[in-house]
Amino acid sequence: MELREKMTHGLVYAPGVWDGLTARLAEQAGFDALCASGFAISAALGYPDAELYTMSENLQAVRVIRESSTLPVIADIDTGYGNAVNAARTARRFADAGVAAVFMEDQRSPKRCPLIPGAEVELTELPEAVGKVRAVKENAGDMIVIARTDAKGDEALRRADAYVAAGAEMIMPVTKTFSTVEEWAKCHELVGVPLMATLTASAWTEREFTTEVMEQIGVRLALLPTQILMAVTGAAQRCLTRLAAGEPPATVSEDGLPHHDFVGLIGMDEIERQQHAYLPAGG
Repeated sequence: MELREKMTHGLVYAPGVWDGLTARLAEQAGFDALCASGFAISAALGYPDAELYTMSENLQAVRVIRESSTLPVIADIDTGYGNAVNAARTARRFADAGVAAVFMEDQRSPKRCPLIPGAEVELTELPEAVGKVRAVKENAGDMIVIARTDAKGDEALRRADAYVAAGAEMIMPVTKTFSTVEEWAKCHELVGVPLMATLTASAWTEREFTTEVMEQIGVRLALLPTQILMAVTGAAQRCLTRLAAGEPPATVSEDGLPHHDFVGLIGMDEIERQQHAYLPAGG
């Protein structure tokens, strides 16, 4: 089922993944879509979310995610990696990779993650931002184009309206764009298209945006961009600390997934079936 059709049946949750393993885990858990989280992809490369990686590095991660799962992928394309011409090329490349939707922000490049406490972002002038949305839309093929705004209050409403006029099919306010549920509802009423929300770990939206609330204010996509990343990082940090302190590996391993369960999870049974079907006996 395509992403558009899934959204007609109700709110779609998409956890933030960054590689083939997390994509496979999310699909097996029962989710209907995946978010190729820029925050998580950047962290997996060893960088903070400050647009330090390139479009090609992001695209490669997205391709791995697509290959590892049958679920539709919503990809973070940051600022489009340049001006409107660059953003158009970015859209074509992600469309060719089979991405279901992309979201692009209206910050100046290099972007600054709004999750960083006290971080002030510099916005692209509205005419330039509108041109970039239009360029992405005209080169997106069947992808859903989601325009993200890091503006606040009335300026966010003005930009959201302009982005929809330029072709955006959904609007993505960030967690700092509005401070109340009522402001989100006002945005939806103004733009007349569905909204996408980010339920970022420790953000107010994670606490207050229940499924019922989001359905009432026009949210059709809900991203969970950092929950898996924080959980995996915490578990790995605890495991490594115990190993470095000299605990026996066998003891530490008892807290993790059993080996035979893990190899089954990553598809070893299917590979063995193919080996028996295609390889000569003893080869």
